[in-house]
Amino acid sequence: MRAVTNLTVHGIGGTTRELDRGEDATWVSVEQFEQVVDAVAGRPDVRITFDDGNASDVEIALPRLLERGLKAEFFVLAGLLGEPGRLDADGVRELVGKGMRVGSHGWAHRDWRTITERQAAEELERAHEVLGELTGAPVSRVAIPFGSYDRRVLRRLRRAGVTRAYTSDGGRARPGSWLQARNSLRHDLDTSWIGRVMSGPSLGRRAGKLGMRLYKRVR
Repeated sequence: MRAVTNLTVHGIGGTTRELDRGEDATWVSVEQFEQVVDAVAGRPDVRITFDDGNASDVEIALPRLLERGLKAEFFVLAGLLGEPGRLDADGVRELVGKGMRVGSHGWAHRDWRTITERQAAEELERAHEVLGELTGAPVSRVAIPFGSYDRRVLRRLRRAGVTRAYTSDGGRARPGSWLQARNSLRHDLDTSWIGRVMSGPSLGRRAGKLGMRLYKRVR
């Protein structure tokens, strides 16, 4: 397999918590989510990931993934576990018990480019410890909040022993790459969006995305 398409799901359906500014742009309906999972079922070149640890991960997504025989990776905000509208400890255990993988989205949804050393310890050490205790296995894969990274963030991740880091750069990725680009589901997605993402960007757009990724790595 030469390339994979990584998808990112944030929230599905209704929510009992107040959304952060701009968060509604990546919140999809149950019907839209079902469209996506129906389209990718049976495709080994597509990976499904979830960010933020929303309650809809277990309440809505999990049964629909299981119905279609799909696996996914859930990146949880360890410091927000149990808050209204979020996953709690039992939800994380349920995901693992049903064969899903759990990784870290950090502690408190901070921009990793601007955090202090104390905050970095929470985001990249404490979060992994908490999630590791819940899952019963070391947590070493992360999804970078807001897709915000630079060379300092990448160095920090490598020093922390991160074995794979997911971004929000869009486009396709090499299956075994340490840094994995992803494509976020959006509130206005439809069948044409799904088709475009599955087929990958045009040559011109691929060149532009590659240039942006290189810029982020060296800035």
